[in-house]
Amino acid sequence: MTDRPAPGTPPRTPAGAPISAVVLDIEGTTGSADHVHTVLFPYARKRIAGWLAAHRGEPRWTEILDGVRAATGTPDLDEAGAAEALHAWADADVKAAPLKSLQGEIWAAGYADGTLYGHVYDDVPDALTRWRTAGIARHIYSSGSVAAQRNWFAHSNHGDLTGLIDGYFDLTTAGPKREADSYRTISRTLAVPPGRTLFLSDIREELDAAAAAGWRTAAVRRPDDPRGRSVEGHPVHGDLTGLHLPPAPPPPAA
Repeated sequence: MTDRPAPGTPPRTPAGAPISAVVLDIEGTTGSADHVHTVLFPYARKRIAGWLAAHRGEPRWTEILDGVRAATGTPDLDEAGAAEALHAWADADVKAAPLKSLQGEIWAAGYADGTLYGHVYDDVPDALTRWRTAGIARHIYSSGSVAAQRNWFAHSNHGDLTGLIDGYFDLTTAGPKREADSYRTISRTLAVPPGRTLFLSDIREELDAAAAAGWRTAAVRRPDDPRGRSVEGHPVHGDLTGLHLPPAPPPPAA
């Protein structure tokens, strides 16, 4: 039994609802998907083998290799085999935790030396500031690692935005984004009722999973999105400018 709306019922809408927390996707929602696919992904892919060789034997290296071995079901996989699997996942954009962790490690160096930056749409800093003023918590949930998410916002084209974000969730801390249990995990961590949590994403399957966990949902489809502005079962916004949420309700009296 889930809280998903029955066919034919109006889509979920945050209008007038007491929202205590907003959870936002990154790619396509708060930042450019094109930047991820044409800049970040190729940057990391080209450096996979080199990173593994440079960090051989270190705890991070061991953690990634063990993750690849577990995911591929090959406990004796060597470094070369792990690199091959990671390259294949990168080419297919597989949301595999070991790949996402490694990408985050590689990107961190690029952010640190100024080669990379995180793309954030112009309306996002204002929205985060507006919600912070209203007492609404702001969290990020992406398939990219927590470290990669922090770096994206710390080294954004709008400067360091991490002060506007309360926390981050990824595949290892919450779970896959298209599974309702992942959103239930986040609800437990945040200690916020599902009905007071709003999820913003450009992916219908993610929004459906959040709705199945009882969350409120709204799709974000930017004007240049080739998929169009319709997302079945969810209200759609072209940006975050019009998302004026009511202030968070006060905590219950002790």
